Amino acid sequence: AGAGREDGSGEGGTVAWRELLAETEQRLRDAGFDRYEVDARRIVEQASGHEGADFHLGLSEPATVSGVAALDAMVERRLSGEPLQYVVGRWGFRQLDLMIDGRVLIPRPETEVVAGRAVDELSRLIADGVAGSPATAVDLGTGSGAIGLSLAFEVRRAEVWLTDVSADAATVARANLAGLGRAAVGVQVVEGSWFDALPTDRRGRLDLVVSNPPYVRDDEVLPADVTDWEPRQALVPGPTGFEAYEVLVPGAAEWLAPHGALVLECAPDQVPGLIERGAAARFAEVESFEDLAGRPRGIIARHPG
Repeated sequence: AGAGREDGSGEGGTVAWRELLAETEQRLRDAGFDRYEVDARRIVEQASGHEGADFHLGLSEPATVSGVAALDAMVERRLSGEPLQYVVGRWGFRQLDLMIDGRVLIPRPETEVVAGRAVDELSRLIADGVAGSPATAVDLGTGSGAIGLSLAFEVRRAEVWLTDVSADAATVARANLAGLGRAAVGVQVVEGSWFDALPTDRRGRLDLVVSNPPYVRDDEVLPADVTDWEPRQALVPGPTGFEAYEVLVPGAAEWLAPHGALVLECAPDQVPGLIERGAAARFAEVESFEDLAGRPRGIIARHPG
């Protein structure tokens, strides 16, 4: 990967980050990556430490030995097909910068919409004066912690529980919690299957339950960069794709307070089935919402209050 570099880019090397950016773009373009410019920038940002407004200013600086080594390693990983988010090890989600690796799903824009609806619901319950003091929210199957930590960061009066059956995922969520700053107060990360992970004294007292559970059917064909790299247990719950919802919807009806709300992400074709399940669980209101592309992406089910 270092071919053509004058001296291997030592601490006083002569190769600038600008040249390495161009080389990285060329390598990714030649390999057939459609978004090679985006990929190259993110990799060079991570390797150089120059991000955002500082990125273009830093391109004139000479690269260091450690920076070039990090760059080459990330490019090789990307060329192998590993998703960019795992390669750079972090990804933006709403207002957060999350640590991401192969132990957890990659946070997606669709889930940012789900998190936004959860923030809106919890904020509404607080504004209406019906939420507990503090308001209590649970993110079931939290993965990286994206939804639950967004709730804690954006709704400061909340106690937030993050649960995951995967010990690996819980470790990643705790690492992201450690970077949350003052908003981390009142956040708990616990291991366990869905509601089983929660203290029993929270039953019937939760203000909000939110989840982006596994919902892919067992026979559904997914892109190779998903099936080859992302944790299958976080994608596929079983043959029908509804297995997690069979626990989450009736469970939420028991664990939520009389005024509480349930927010779930799902596939577009699962919305009708989830609305039926919400009605069967005696939720007073069940409505769907769309993602940024205008596709049905989830439901909100509310207790009568």
